[in-house]
Amino acid sequence: MTHRCLAAEGLAAGYERGRHVLDGASLTVPAGRRLALLGANGSGKTTLLRCLSGSLEPAAGAVLLDGARLQHTRRGLRAHRQEVQLVLQDPDDQLFSASVAQDVSFGPLNLGLGEDAVRERVAEALALLAVDGLAARPTHQLSYGERKRVAIAGAVAMRPCVLLLDEPTAGLDPSAVTEALAALARLQATGTTVVMSTHDVDLALRWADEIAVVVDRRVVQGRPAEVLGDDALLARARLDRPWALTVGARLRALGLLPAGALPRDAAELLASLPARPGVPT
Repeated sequence: MTHRCLAAEGLAAGYERGRHVLDGASLTVPAGRRLALLGANGSGKTTLLRCLSGSLEPAAGAVLLDGARLQHTRRGLRAHRQEVQLVLQDPDDQLFSASVAQDVSFGPLNLGLGEDAVRERVAEALALLAVDGLAARPTHQLSYGERKRVAIAGAVAMRPCVLLLDEPTAGLDPSAVTEALAALARLQATGTTVVMSTHDVDLALRWADEIAVVVDRRVVQGRPAEVLGDDALLARARLDRPWALTVGARLRALGLLPAGALPRDAAELLASLPARPGVPT
């Protein structure tokens, strides 16, 4: 698997006749990086992901993979989906086979791979998502978090260069979120670029290398602290400022934090605080 650069240029797209939720939206997915996609409900996050995956053809603009324009033909889409995979928010929209192993094998089988190659891909994907112990389990007997990871495993079995995830942590408890993020870290280590849409600004700040905010039918993209520290942008996008940036800025104003990048999570915040005599660190 090699890193590829996925991009959108000037997209106009939507589902209602005459109304676009995206209009002139451009985005670059840096190869090998983690990109968090933020925006209010109805802002166009899922529409953008569908365009990037090829499942929705934009009314205007282009989706590019390593500079080559996506062609919405049967051949063009088949080639694109071997490189770019989308996992929807609701895992039940994608799970339909009797068992976990059968479901994860569906994509590789459609590629025309031999039995041994399919078995290898299924085992690899299940191990990366830490659900290999569920291979024989009926999909309807899985917990919600397990179904989410199995749905991702089905996409991973295609060995995509870019994995698009629509709200992968939505509805999960803290333990399941930790497990999901650990699985994504393993995927990135194998050479997969991960794009994750989320409403959780705190998660986006601590997880992502880059942030993209869908607002006013366009996309604002940049470094996490810069984008999520822009109060005017956050107000337009109906998003809250991450608590770590708020607390970090206040502690710096009080002289308790040194100059430099603000902490992105609780661990970084605690590590940045000065030691006090007699107070354990």
